[in-house]
Amino acid sequence: MTGQTSDEASTIRGRLTRRRAFTGAATVGLSLPLLSACADEGAPAGAPANATTAPDSGSEAPPETPPETPPETGLPSGTGEGLASIDEIPVGGGVVFTDSRVVVTQPEAGDVKCFSAVCTHEGCLVASVTSTIICPCHNSSFDISTGEVLGGPAPAPLPPVDFTINDNQVVLS
Repeated sequence: MTGQTSDEASTIRGRLTRRRAFTGAATVGLSLPLLSACADEGAPAGAPANATTAPDSGSEAPPETPPETPPETGLPSGTGEGLASIDEIPVGGGVVFTDSRVVVTQPEAGDVKCFSAVCTHEGCLVASVTSTIICPCHNSSFDISTGEVLGGPAPAPLPPVDFTINDNQVVLS
């Protein structure tokens, strides 16, 4: 030691110094972007991609549930309106209807399927359909014929959604 007693040294070590304060602030500043990297912009981590949040009032309010989605299941309820004609659903692919929170696929010509568009991993909405249904949040992928998980962290398949076909239109039941 350089002339300090062990009591003085322990007092200096326990004291908050400018160096410690700046180091702590830098650590927090660098950590926040990493912690929020998986969260959707404007939504708290784990919230659905289209969730809205109340202004910050000191406590976190639960996200609002759109009226077409029963809160107990997260599945859309029927609107009676046509989502699209069968001709608008690509064969071997599909279309995501974000307002209705459903994805409609056509694995083979005339074979139309309808699933919830809410990913079973963290509730994000799936965003694209090619030969698979893709969730952009963590890259879960689902089968366009069955909704089964093909890859990624999703723990369960996309639930099927009841629909009918009226006059060549896909209509939620």
